[in-house]
Amino acid sequence: MLAPSVYPGFEQAYVDVLSHIVRDHEYRNAPRGNASRECLGLSFQLADPRQRLPYLAARKVNPAFHFAEALWYLAGRNDLDMIGYYAPRMRTDSRDGTTIEGSAYGSRIFTSVTEDTVSPFDRVLSLLRSEPDSKRGLLPIFEARELAVADNPDMSCAVALHLLVREGRLHMICYMRANDCDRGLLADVFSFTVIQEFAAVQLGLELGTYTHHIGSAHIGDRDLNRVQRVLAETTTRPIASPSRFPFPPMPAGTTNETISTVLRHEEALRTNQVQYRPGDVAGLGLHPYWQQVLLLFEAKRQLVHCPTDPVEKDVLASLDAGPRWLLAHRWPTRMPRGFEPVR
Repeated sequence: MLAPSVYPGFEQAYVDVLSHIVRDHEYRNAPRGNASRECLGLSFQLADPRQRLPYLAARKVNPAFHFAEALWYLAGRNDLDMIGYYAPRMRTDSRDGTTIEGSAYGSRIFTSVTEDTVSPFDRVLSLLRSEPDSKRGLLPIFEARELAVADNPDMSCAVALHLLVREGRLHMICYMRANDCDRGLLADVFSFTVIQEFAAVQLGLELGTYTHHIGSAHIGDRDLNRVQRVLAETTTRPIASPSRFPFPPMPAGTTNETISTVLRHEEALRTNQVQYRPGDVAGLGLHPYWQQVLLLFEAKRQLVHCPTDPVEKDVLASLDAGPRWLLAHRWPTRMPRGFEPVR
């Protein structure tokens, strides 16, 4: 087969990528002192990009972070104020203490560049509306100027996203120069498939496939024990297909204003200016899809700003089964007494 392997959703792809690198890696190396196992030229395709999360107890995925990062990208931001709250480790990659450059992929996709007043994303959408069969719908991310920064701590891992309309469906191909397949791969697939779905909604198209190409696919030795626990878990629990927690479609009415509205509420929660009960969130006028995201951010607010208290039962009970399961496995000690996550 010349084409990459096709998976119904990300969970099985993720497990197979980990297994392949652990057992069949081509190289052992330690760039910048980070010892790792590495395979070159690894690819896979997702038939349903919405199924973008692995539900693996050993991996302990943080759904609040993944939604926050995707929204941070969609808003074209590069500030640490927001993303540093959800991922404090990213602060170490900042050269000025207030912004991130290489990893702020959205700032290169959703904001205008040089003298252009239109973002690359909007340029590509305009192209695909006028010329649906175009092969030119490319969103560049990596910039040559990054090579000029000596010992750059934050060089873009993503090279480009490529949008292609075929037979009424919007497909995306992602090109990565490198991926840490235990860590970065989860975040990248989540955010990039959200960007793909957002683009499909703007164009009024069905969601197509998502293809992920990696130049250097690697796993750090520091993460090998966790990877082995994930692989051991999948030998005792077969991966469900379709996913046991199907991810809902993004609502057709989602616009840039929707994203801005969600982010206004996110900032108020992140800075502890408000606290939302499920009834408060239901009264904001947002689609239930985005209400779920705000409930996750409320749960995160409680985890950060109320560090000795369990997350409130009514917030957990209002979450869909998938995010509720993820929170319970990520923060088991912060679940309320008697709380039983979905198995």
